[in-house]
Amino acid sequence: MTSPTAAPGPAPRAAHRAGSPDGIRLAVLDLAGTTVTDAGAVEDAFVQALSQLDVPEGGVAHDRMMEHVRATMGESKISVFRHLFGDESKAERANDIFERAYAELVAAGRCTPIPGARETIEALRASGIAVVLNTGFSPRTRDSLLASLGWLDLADAVLSPADAGRGRPYPDMVLTALLRTGAPSVHHTVVVGDTPYDIEAGLRAGAGLVVAVLTGAHTEPQLRAAGAHYVIDSVRRLPDVLRGS
Repeated sequence: MTSPTAAPGPAPRAAHRAGSPDGIRLAVLDLAGTTVTDAGAVEDAFVQALSQLDVPEGGVAHDRMMEHVRATMGESKISVFRHLFGDESKAERANDIFERAYAELVAAGRCTPIPGARETIEALRASGIAVVLNTGFSPRTRDSLLASLGWLDLADAVLSPADAGRGRPYPDMVLTALLRTGAPSVHHTVVVGDTPYDIEAGLRAGAGLVVAVLTGAHTEPQLRAAGAHYVIDSVRRLPDVLRGS
């Protein structure tokens, strides 16, 4: 098992370590790719949405659109469709198809917890750290996913872009998590995700610690380039980072 490694650049403040008087009091964790694995279900649902809007697999337009989908993983799904189609009506139709397709994949058992994710969330909460799960999914898709895992009551709160204003890479969900939980400040917050957009949202919010995990679709160099303070192999290593090991 690899040790957590700090990315180049300024080190996070030592006072932000859990267990210190000014330690981390809020953990904002992404869902798909960070705490949950979906075996490519997100991409499959995008493919279905594009195909039903006359963008079939194998074409140049399809390949170009899927490149954008992969590059913007973590962003609000409706925002992605707005960019792809440039038409609100088409974007809403595509988003509806995506949500129905993803819900079917969830019901088929495609989504499972990242090993150790549930235990990590429970351990954080037991130590006095509030946990908020956030995602680019709509509330309906998010809740069906959480229900399938038995996670509806696992965290202190769950957030989608619709709950906060804007999705990633904007900081709105991180800041809303702070307000919902009453955490002391953004400096007492750790943001954890598997995409550059997760990292950017944490940095824009001014989070005291921004941690990337390698259980999603992006590579360590990509996540380091995005500005992550630490890159770890899995969310289950987060307690090690907070202990400063």
